[in-house]
Amino acid sequence: MIVNTACPRNCYSTCSMRVRVDDGRVCAIEPDARNRATAEGLCLKGLSHVERAYSEERILHPLKRAGDSGRFVEISWDEAIDTIAGVLERLKIEYGPRSVLFYAGSGTKGLLNDVAMNFWRLFGGCTRTYGDLCWPAGLEATRLTLGDNKHNAPWDLERAKLIVLWGKNPAETNIHQMPFIENALARGGRLVVIDPRRTQSAEGAELLIQPRPGTDGALALGVARLLIDAGRIDRDFVKKHVLGFGRFREMAQSIGPGDASAITGVPIGAICQLAELLGTIKPASIIAGFGMQRYTNSAQTMRAIIALLAVTGNVGKPGAGWIYANLQTHLFDAVRDPLAFYPPDEPDGTTRVSISTARLGSDLLAATDPPVKMIWVERGNPVTQNPETHTVLRALRALDFRVVVDQFLTDTAREADIVLPAKTFFEQTDVISAYWHPYVQLKRKVVDPPAGVKPETEIYYLLARRLGLRTDSADAPIPAPTEGAIEAYLARRLAGVDGLSLEKLGQGPVLAPRFEEVAFADRIFPTPSGKIEIYSAEARERWGCDPLPTFTEPAESARSPDPSRGGLYLMTPNTKNRIHSQFNNLALIRQVSGRPRLTIHPNDARPRQIADGTRVKVFNSRGSLELDARLDFSLKAGCVVVENGWWIGQGGAVNFCSAGRETDMGHGAAFHDNLVEVERID
Repeated sequence: MIVNTACPRNCYSTCSMRVRVDDGRVCAIEPDARNRATAEGLCLKGLSHVERAYSEERILHPLKRAGDSGRFVEISWDEAIDTIAGVLERLKIEYGPRSVLFYAGSGTKGLLNDVAMNFWRLFGGCTRTYGDLCWPAGLEATRLTLGDNKHNAPWDLERAKLIVLWGKNPAETNIHQMPFIENALARGGRLVVIDPRRTQSAEGAELLIQPRPGTDGALALGVARLLIDAGRIDRDFVKKHVLGFGRFREMAQSIGPGDASAITGVPIGAICQLAELLGTIKPASIIAGFGMQRYTNSAQTMRAIIALLAVTGNVGKPGAGWIYANLQTHLFDAVRDPLAFYPPDEPDGTTRVSISTARLGSDLLAATDPPVKMIWVERGNPVTQNPETHTVLRALRALDFRVVVDQFLTDTAREADIVLPAKTFFEQTDVISAYWHPYVQLKRKVVDPPAGVKPETEIYYLLARRLGLRTDSADAPIPAPTEGAIEAYLARRLAGVDGLSLEKLGQGPVLAPRFEEVAFADRIFPTPSGKIEIYSAEARERWGCDPLPTFTEPAESARSPDPSRGGLYLMTPNTKNRIHSQFNNLALIRQVSGRPRLTIHPNDARPRQIADGTRVKVFNSRGSLELDARLDFSLKAGCVVVENGWWIGQGGAVNFCSAGRETDMGHGAAFHDNLVEVERID
């Protein structure tokens, strides 16, 4: 039997797939070519979903911590639900519902995730986090400048004559984008890569620019100065569609190519070459990565880069534009507005939003009136993935009670009092959107969950019934644990969106209603002025930032080093075979992922007496790691690299060294402001 479904992981691709089932067991996964964006096939992570579903390490029954031993014992669902309900009832009476923190990560996507907050509202409220670890600074920069987070269809990229990968490594993190890039190059297009690392994506580039981390804004402004001075701007487009060009031109005069070179460490010749390419080749697309907007100056950086496209007229045209986040399929939430990451408290005061995701540990410890006494974690692994792992651990251990819902005993699950087994995406129907391609998809149920596993919606249903909350009406906010009830819930959510229904989605991937193959082709920009706003009054009003995309040094910079931190930039990029902390526990992935290592330039290794394979300590005042070193001339000197996502037990949890800071806009996590020192271990 073949079942058509889709992958809900927090990944650009959101692949459509055909799943082969024999005797009630998933045995193979194949691509579904009806999704033009992902027709080329699945990544290794996608193929490993079979092992993930049937791994011997998967949690198949509720677990309870056995005293202080760190061990867990299996318990029944009745005991698990009764225990959790008893704690919730006690805390609600003694401290109120806000003494419970509901923490949800972005490990999987889907409309049914909303059932969680439906439960907490029925319970009477809770405390929630605001902000996001992933991308909100870039979202807000884009919204302020262009008015909306959307971009051209993935396949439109083939029409670009110039592609700039700015802090983006799609060969590893967005592999389905690579065929479109390669097709563009085959048609005569040209490729520039801007990254302190020489990544796999840079192998086809004619120009690799390696700026000092956190200085991309200065690079963009230096290029803008050259474009303006040379008259290589689209004057007609600017006059009709750009607000603030005059002020931007005056500001750009303060950063010449020499200044940009001194700040970024990029040779003047390379800055001039980039300006030459952007000023003479059209259409041009800039594809920006997420990592670049995880600094304390990152939203202003993104605004400065978008300005290069605005002044050259590379917006709203085939093959041209800003490619960052395409939220045309986000029809059911408010993620296009940064306040989606800082939702208001409930009108009755029961739900407060007071814990910054970027400062999870410190904010938890500081919470009062009432203090947070319990945490519920799902779809996330905050011990490993949030900044300041030490502080997060201390905050979790100070709580009275911890519940984690997961498929495996992650670093966060190992801190829990109760661990509840989570479904895999094969085991429940849902509807999912995307943030790169324009398809809404039905994630169809493929197989039943194992006997001891209950989907999260059923967990909330059982807990609500145990607490005496409303679950029996036809429009109940928590659907009953039947396929019919789940489909009815999803149908109600789809009812308000023209052109979408479960029946239509069941026929295959559906282009979002009002899908724009070329974003902003109508030259309608939903900003206050109706134009592209290089000058944004809202940037000052909402965030206290300069209305112009000015450059400032990151909060933690080698130009003003703190001796307790060190003078090397710790870069913590994603890698092809993991999505942050997911997948690396699987045997299939471990075969290719090896072990965590520190990559360091030989010029930085030599004075520290570090050779290839030397055991080293990576440290600052916040924490440390011990790893084997790997020397690499292709990395920019002054930078060191450890891929993020390694678990503590795997030896490479990078956030022991990071700081809990927010980005300049959007309440993002600025954990890439991160200086370290490295020394050999004798």
